[in-house]
Amino acid sequence: MTADPVILARTQAHVLTLTLNRPDKLNAANDELLLTLTRELQAADANPDVRVVVLTGAGRGFCAGQDLGDVSGRDMTFTEHLHHTYNPLIRTIRGLGKPVISAVNGVAAGAGASLALAGDIRLWAASASLIEVFSNIALIPDSGSTWTLPRLVGYHRAFELMALAERVRAEDALRLGLCEHVFADDTFAADVQAYAERLAQRPAHALKLTKQALVAALTSGLDEALDQEAALQQLAGDHWEHEEGVSAFKAKRAPQFIREG
Repeated sequence: MTADPVILARTQAHVLTLTLNRPDKLNAANDELLLTLTRELQAADANPDVRVVVLTGAGRGFCAGQDLGDVSGRDMTFTEHLHHTYNPLIRTIRGLGKPVISAVNGVAAGAGASLALAGDIRLWAASASLIEVFSNIALIPDSGSTWTLPRLVGYHRAFELMALAERVRAEDALRLGLCEHVFADDTFAADVQAYAERLAQRPAHALKLTKQALVAALTSGLDEALDQEAALQQLAGDHWEHEEGVSAFKAKRAPQFIREG
């Protein structure tokens, strides 16, 4: 018998949905899942038919973090493991030239919380939750959480969530800025698809440059950000999307930012 794939991939209306597929373990991550997901994202970046990527989980969990059984007894340091698996994945998400939606359908714990926070847009189901569980086993948050979480909620709240391993439920996640929207459980998949298709209709090249500018600005000063904006604005202005946007504005019609074929 062939084992079920650890990542399910489906493309509809220019939206690629990548589903973590270890539902019996709440999609806890092993090396195969992490490396396969990274490869799928890299392939999506090179695929012109894909305009938006959605990351979600099968079953009732988004990702329960590292599968500890997968690393138990392994002759590999923590540092080596992170450099081999999680760090390339997070760098791929943040550097992807397309919007990445984290569709958090259930619990996101540990490194799964880091993955949930790494998306450009975070959509949560009403029953979803997030927990920085690392301190419960006397480890520090990794896979980008120490970079992402304080930028969302501030240093002090981030430290409290990490130190006490407090579970954040959907209504509080929305209030804290850990997600942009919360959808009902029974319509979650359809709501996420509709949102992603709406995003896919936007100007892909301009959004790629917008993401590039935002990521750079997170670690730059004002002068650098202004220079980066000026350079990227030229690239945007020289692209056919800009011409289409201006033409549509003048004609008082909706712009068509997708060219098939």
